[in-house]
Amino acid sequence: MSRPCSRRDFLATSALALGTGVAAPARLPVAKAVYIGMLPKTLSYAGRFKLARDTGFDQVECETTSSQKEVEEIKRAAELAGIRIHSVMNQAHWRYPLSSSDPAEVAKSIEGMETSLRNASFWGADTVLLVPAVVNPGTRYRDAWTRSQQQIRALLPLAQELKVIIALENVWNKFLLSPLEFARYLDDFASPWVRAYFDVGNILLYGYPQDWIRTLGKRIVKLHLKDFRMVNSTYEWVALREGNIDWPEVYRALSEIGYSGTATCELPAGDEAYLREVSRRVDLILTGA
Repeated sequence: MSRPCSRRDFLATSALALGTGVAAPARLPVAKAVYIGMLPKTLSYAGRFKLARDTGFDQVECETTSSQKEVEEIKRAAELAGIRIHSVMNQAHWRYPLSSSDPAEVAKSIEGMETSLRNASFWGADTVLLVPAVVNPGTRYRDAWTRSQQQIRALLPLAQELKVIIALENVWNKFLLSPLEFARYLDDFASPWVRAYFDVGNILLYGYPQDWIRTLGKRIVKLHLKDFRMVNSTYEWVALREGNIDWPEVYRALSEIGYSGTATCELPAGDEAYLREVSRRVDLILTGA
């Protein structure tokens, strides 16, 4: 019987010996990033970004904010720490999905995306993460497709003006359930400003991440890293490299498509020791260990 991975287990697990006499694979040319929610909220932004840098991360993914004071504070803190904000995680898409039949909800979703795009431009980030649509009892699959594409097209002029990519991610939203379908959805836009934000862990519930990576190929602009364990009909999030994901195969798939973007850890928050261990595990993933 499996059990949840405790923090003690996580920090105590050591890397497997790499000295096997076989040349180690080359490290993927991928920047390591940490999601802002993983950094202790008890610290100031300056303290959080410094901690990210000190624990081995190159970049940070931030959340949307409508406070100009906070926007400016975040930019100063990142510059002081010498760390790049590479992406913005839009916050409006679940509560106000673009696929909604309610014009008021869609308007709020569009407003949230416009704020996210402007945050990204101000911070020097090149992507905004967007969950494109949500299929639910009130929204048919076909309607989710057509409504979301219509609204994303309306956002493209601003994305192009600001030079920020709208990066679409699936998060158990009952939509775009195969890599072929996701590829078609993206290709419909025929725009370099709409690409895929691929989450390695989320996809495991209904597919194999290495298959999705090879199918989406160059459409992938950013990665989220997390791990996932399924036992019979139950599942749990676990520490990186302790779940069901075949990380060496993910490494090979990323190498095959020539991925050279950013990989962002999206895990629970923790202290310095925890973050150093997460960073170490990402290094193992990026070297094919």
